Parts: sequence; structure tokens; C-alpha cells
Amino acid sequence: MRQADFLTTRATAATPSTAATHAVQSNMRATESTASSGNFGSVFRQVQGEVARFIEQGGGNATNLSPQGRAYLEQSQPVNVLGAISQGGEIGETQQQFLASIKPWTEETGARLGVAPEIVAAHAALESGWGQRPLRQGTGADTNNLFGIKAGGKWQGDVASNLTTEYEAGSGTALKKTERFRSYPDQASAFRDYAQVLLDNPRYRAALNTGADAGAFAQGLARGGYATDPNYAAKLTQLATRLQRTAAAD
Repeated sequence: MRQADFLTTRATAATPSTAATHAVQSNMRATESTASSGNFGSVFRQVQGEVARFIEQGGGNATNLSPQGRAYLEQSQPVNVLGAISQGGEIGETQQQFLASIKPWTEETGARLGVAPEIVAAHAALESGWGQRPLRQGTGADTNNLFGIKAGGKWQGDVASNLTTEYEAGSGTALKKTERFRSYPDQASAFRDYAQVLLDNPRYRAALNTGADAGAFAQGLARGGYATDPNYAAKLTQLATRLQRTAAAD
């Protein structure tokens, strides 16, 4: 799966991996000064684990995190995605309209995948910038590709080329590429194809039938290689958890 540029959520939601890493390292100097350079990777992984647990438990008061954890959370959460929900923020009118427009399809898709519809909605919101930054055809027409699904060799439908950002494994270096993406006649087709992709590909088996466990679903996608962004699971988990809380409060 792709990491998209200005046409998709992931590029607006997160700074490039290298810049984010420098920001976190700057906030971790005190820790690093007491550890050898060989131990820094271990410290960084500990911080990642701390933030992952915080998000999986529903977020809340970030002051409970270590200074390093707060710095990592700040650069990994979707705080700039068209008013995306973060740290307890409210859902704006644009977001509410988007959620209402896709509700029939999130419910249908959630039932097929065995996950809560709010999780499916969060995934669509994360990938498409709440429907405001969709992948488009060269003519400017909307592809209705709300999940950033690429057009592989077996895809028989329409295709649209878009600039994307992919992160290299290991180094986390962000590289811009032009990739081919699937194009759909309507949103219903996009949701049904998305569900079929997850159901047919054994790499995403761990994401299926995870119910309301947003963290398990997000980790299942990440481990299956849905996205190359190293913070993808954390972003999706946080957004899905917030949508679930909102739905429960209604």
C-alpha cells in the first residue's frame, strides 16, 4: 500500500520519517547522554512501546507519558488532518458529514471483516483526509479510492496515477514515487473491493475478526504491509479509538 503525498492523508498527517526521528532524538538527548550509542535503538523502541500501549488503552492524558513518549506521540498522531481528532478534540462538521456519507458502507464492510464500523470509518478517514483529499484521475475526477489501494497486475478496472511517499524499510527514508491506484465508479465499490482485498490476502488475516479492538486491527494491517509509514498503526489506532468513544457517547 502506498504512502501518499498531498493527495492523501498520510503525508498531511505526519512529517517525513527522517525529520520526525530528529525531533524525537532532540527530546531524548538527556536519555541518550546516559546511554551508549549502541543502546539508543533500544531506548527508542522502549518509547515506541510506551506510546503504543498508551494509544491501545484509549489515549487520555498525555502528561502520564515520559517526555520522550510525549515527543514521539506528538509527531506520530494525525493532528493536522483537516481537523482530525486528537487528544480528546471534537469531531468537526466536515468530519461528521464524511462519516454520515459513508456510514452504510462502513457498517456493511465492518460486518464482512468482523470489525467495528468505526474502525473502518477511521481507516477511510485516515487514508482520504476525511474525504477531502481523494486520489484523482488525471482529469481531476474522483477515483473514490478511499483506502489508497494500488492497482497491481491482476487489477482489471480503471487506474489513476498519483504521486506518493513510501518509506524505506530499515532506514525509514521517505521517497516520492508515482504509483498506479485503483479507481472506482462509486464509494460502495471502493468499500467492497477494500473488504475483498483484506479477506483474500492472507497477510491481513490478523486484522480480521478483531471486533472493537482498534489496536489489533491496526497492528494486523501494519504487520501485513498495508503501509510503509512506521507510525501507521499508532495513527489508525488513535483515530479509531476516538471515533468509537464518540459513537458510544451518542
